Amino acid sequence: MALTRLSSPSASPPRSVPAAPTRPGRRWITPWLFLAVPLIMLVTFTYVPVANMISYSFTDWDGVSPDKDFVGLGNYAQLFTRPELFQVFSVSLFYLVASFAQIALALYFATVLSFRLRLRNLFKGVLFFPYLLNGVAVAFVFLYVFQPGGTLDGLLRLFGVDAKIFWLGDPDLVNVSLAGVSIWRFLGLNFVLFLGAIQSVPAEIHEAAELDGASRTQVFRHIIVPSIRPIISLSVILGVSGALSVFEIPYVMTGGSGESRTFVIQTIKLAFQFNKMGLASASAVVLLVAILLITWVQRRLIPEERPETR
Repeated sequence: MALTRLSSPSASPPRSVPAAPTRPGRRWITPWLFLAVPLIMLVTFTYVPVANMISYSFTDWDGVSPDKDFVGLGNYAQLFTRPELFQVFSVSLFYLVASFAQIALALYFATVLSFRLRLRNLFKGVLFFPYLLNGVAVAFVFLYVFQPGGTLDGLLRLFGVDAKIFWLGDPDLVNVSLAGVSIWRFLGLNFVLFLGAIQSVPAEIHEAAELDGASRTQVFRHIIVPSIRPIISLSVILGVSGALSVFEIPYVMTGGSGESRTFVIQTIKLAFQFNKMGLASASAVVLLVAILLITWVQRRLIPEERPETR
């Protein structure tokens, strides 16, 4: 007896059950639920204080009295007509040079330690360790390093230089000494940024360069630098803004006295020592605008590279 087919070839395949449709409103609101807390904290602790600072810059508030008389652009006019308030920007040049030296050193060490080298993990830890320390602690440590007859003078005596140098008291040496501390303090940050960017370059590119007989200098010039150019640009922005807004190291080590007073230290003294909160707010606004302007110019000169879309 012949067996009959249970299904014919022309029978249609079973239909899949369609997925339940998602509501457009739920899909729109889900990202904002995750962003709600960070956005609230950002607005509360960043944008609201900045708005208050801008409003204070148009008043003569002393920081204590409840009365705030509106003076318009009077604080800005006083700021730009008193040269001594802008002469402190010359101190930032020392830190600006130090930031470029720091970037060069960090790029050099990151490039060297990206190749196969004995004890390279130890050297990585030694270079990054200063950035883990608190800035105030670093400043106190270097107070003993720079004091007359201290650690630095003791090292110089080993090389035959027997002299007590006033590293923090000599107007010609104080900013050089403080800038040197900032290089030691922040070298680890740029080093880690550069090392991570270099290690993200595909290994096949390095292998191909080695097979073609390229030297390490050629690899650095034609492969590493073009590949990490956005990170170098970011480090330059951070270095320039940091040079303009340096505060903790000179404030702890010298109190901003003499030739070591920076623009931020001067702003804080105007606010809390001379009770000129309106003028100090105007100084802070000028510094903020200067940093934003320099960042914009740097972005225009070195545009961000974006991957090509097909």
